Amino acid sequence: MQYRSQAVAKPYFIGAIALFIGQVVFGLVMGLQYVVGDFLFPAIPFNVARMVHTNLLIVWLLMGFMGSAYYLIPEEAETELHSPKLAIAMFWVFLAAGALTVLGYLLVPYATLAKDTGNAVLQTMGREFLEQPWPTKLGIVVVALAFLYNVTMTVLKGRKTSVSLVLLLGLWGLALFFLFSFYDPNNLVLDKYYWWWVVHLWVEGVWELILGALLAFVLIKVTGVDREVIEKWLYLIIAMTLITGIIGTGHHYYWIGTPKYWQWWGGVFSALEPLPFFMMTLFAFSMVGRRRREHPNKVATLWALGTGVMSFLGAGVWGFMHTLAPVNYYTHGTQITASHGHLSFYGAYVMVVLTMISYAMPVLRGRPANSRAAQAWETWAFWLMTVSMMLIALFLTAAGILQVWLQRLTDTPLPFMAVQDKIAFFYWLREAAGMGFLLGLLVYVASFFVKGEREALA
Repeated sequence: MQYRSQAVAKPYFIGAIALFIGQVVFGLVMGLQYVVGDFLFPAIPFNVARMVHTNLLIVWLLMGFMGSAYYLIPEEAETELHSPKLAIAMFWVFLAAGALTVLGYLLVPYATLAKDTGNAVLQTMGREFLEQPWPTKLGIVVVALAFLYNVTMTVLKGRKTSVSLVLLLGLWGLALFFLFSFYDPNNLVLDKYYWWWVVHLWVEGVWELILGALLAFVLIKVTGVDREVIEKWLYLIIAMTLITGIIGTGHHYYWIGTPKYWQWWGGVFSALEPLPFFMMTLFAFSMVGRRRREHPNKVATLWALGTGVMSFLGAGVWGFMHTLAPVNYYTHGTQITASHGHLSFYGAYVMVVLTMISYAMPVLRGRPANSRAAQAWETWAFWLMTVSMMLIALFLTAAGILQVWLQRLTDTPLPFMAVQDKIAFFYWLREAAGMGFLLGLLVYVASFFVKGEREALA
């Protein structure tokens, strides 16, 4: 059953995809600046392009999570959203805050932006991924609180399901851990210690709860498998996520000045972190294999299966490759880290948001699925984006291995910039794969405008 208030998810999905395109464009700008150092300089220096690229990633994924929750929660709770007007108002606030912040990065020197936004009063700027001025951070908190109030009140007045409760747990955790972005101690070790409470405990903690809930919801819809079966899998995945992810934060504490026991705690539990992602892959394929019906939206099923596989490869396999302290001693801060970051973000979070959009947008437009022609376009988009991201990860991995050898392992280590020149070939390959990824994303957007036979929508 569809609820009218689910329609508030549509602007969130559209806004998320628009910002996603912007993120990829700035990623390509950065990639070119690796090999053509003065590209767009001084208009867009590398540090600015990097801030825009990573901040757009965070904003569009959060927007995608919010849209997904606004679609999922009414259906799971079997009641209309508590306040659709509040949801729409917060969309425009969030979009405006994100746009103004990006314009600030592009048009104002960062030091001037910090001074003009009162960073001297409440110092929060200058840290990777958390570069936003404190008024923007405060705006994010306001939007998050309004969003959480809206979805929580909806769940409280309706049916409570494991999917909606796990989703709420992840969303509340996301908001609570973001509060540590306001804590910026002068001691550098303390700063990095608590910085990871936002960055790691988001992407390897509470975001995984959101991922599990969204994937479970889509699989319930497209397979018709009993909810009880899917919920048992969900509980198991979430338990493993929390056990390994929380203590696994220690793999970021190896070299920042914390006690040596973190090398053991971080290493052991980080080594277990691939398990929930492997379980997620088994979960997705098992549910599709046991499906009781053939849902007309076949490409949404493809995205769901892809989420399981790619999250296991990116977050699991590529994460495990350099998570143990004796290996990480040589690899941290190299292009191996970048390969893991790109593949894991795409596999775990980009793909699950695209899965939700692929499933929900046709329903919001009054049909159970797009036409066969539109789904064919979207299938091409899936493979273009997925293969391109896999190539990006492989090229960066090759660059990272060569970087480790030339810069850290050899008896005659080369200077950093000399090594960058020697691995530039892989940067060019990464740029070509990035162009393929952008093409796939544009095909994904175009697929929603493809007309096709009406009988496929019956």
